[in-house]
Amino acid sequence: MSAESRILLVDDDPIFTAVMARGFERRGFVCQQCSSAASAVQACAAFEPTHILLDLNMPEESGLVAIPALIRAAPHARLVVLTGYASIATAVEATRSGARNYLCKPATVDEILLAFEEDRVVDSTPIPTSPTSLDRLEWEHMQRVLLDNNGNISATARALGMHRRTLQRKLAKRPVRE
Repeated sequence: MSAESRILLVDDDPIFTAVMARGFERRGFVCQQCSSAASAVQACAAFEPTHILLDLNMPEESGLVAIPALIRAAPHARLVVLTGYASIATAVEATRSGARNYLCKPATVDEILLAFEEDRVVDSTPIPTSPTSLDRLEWEHMQRVLLDNNGNISATARALGMHRRTLQRKLAKRPVRE
C-alpha cells in the first residue's frame, strides 16, 4: 500500500479495532479508529480515508443506516462491511447502499484487503443441498423487518407482534447456522 492509504476502522469493540489497526499499519496504512457511526462520519472530513471498514452492530446507530452518510462524507473511499451478525438481507442492503463488499467475522486483514479490491463479488460457495433451517429463516426475517424499520427495535417488535425484549434477546444471539 502507498503512504496515502488511510483506513477508518468503525467498530464499538476497542480490542478488535486495536488488533485490526496493528494489522493494517503493518501493511502500510494510516489508521484511525471510531467507536460509533456518528463519530466516523465526523472523522471523515479531517482524516479523508481511502478505505472504511464498518461494523453493522453498534449501540447507537446501525452501521447499515450510516453507509450513505459515510459515502457522502468520504466519496472516494472504498467501504467494506465486516459483521459478526451476517444475514442475506443486510448483505443486499449494504451493497445497494454503496458498500464495495460484505464480510463475516472473523476475517483476516488479508481477506479484508482483498474485499476492498473486489467489486461486489458473488461468493462462489456452492448452494447447500439441504434447506435453510426455520431458526435461520426467522433470524433473516427479523433482520429484514428491522431494516425496514430503520433499526428501530420497538417498531420492529410491534411489526413482528412480539415483545421488544424478546426481539432484543433474539437479535443479540449469533445467527443460527443454515
